[in-house]
Amino acid sequence: MTSDLDDVLAGVGPRLRQLRLERDATLADVAEQTGISVSTLSRLESGQRRPTLELLLPLAAAHGVALDELVDAPETGDPRVRARPVVRHGRTFVPLTRRPGGLQSYKIVMPVEAGAEPSLRTHDGYEWMYVLSGQVRLVLGSRDLTIGPGEVVEFDTRTPHWVSNPGPHPTEVLAIFGPQGERMHVRT
Repeated sequence: MTSDLDDVLAGVGPRLRQLRLERDATLADVAEQTGISVSTLSRLESGQRRPTLELLLPLAAAHGVALDELVDAPETGDPRVRARPVVRHGRTFVPLTRRPGGLQSYKIVMPVEAGAEPSLRTHDGYEWMYVLSGQVRLVLGSRDLTIGPGEVVEFDTRTPHWVSNPGPHPTEVLAIFGPQGERMHVRT
């Protein structure tokens, strides 16, 4: 029982960080909403401080999630992943894995962005993407590619890149990201 509890509590920090980044919020933003110091929030996210109910309740309210979602306690005996879609920058991300940290897989629904101008970005890590339906426009360095259904791309994300849906219909892709891929994109 203690090992299970330790595993659940160890996952809280990465989950807090993930929720904060999904909202494009800073530690200072969350501190202002919750009354919890930036230092305490940083230690919680890094796993240097053990979460308590007194800290978790205002954090769950600030992130707009139920306490059990924040803690991400596994459901006993039920291996199904309960997908809770997140909309970020107009794209819908449906998580296909449920543990923070490590590799994360998502189904992403991309709206049509016809005529969008590329804004190349870089970050540490690799991206892997499989197109289920529609098209993906991938600008990777000096290459401008159109990827169709059944095609896969994998690339080093330190290469300046940009991904969009040229249309005419929404695009669905499967994507795998590692912890590095969750970092903030930097304009080049």
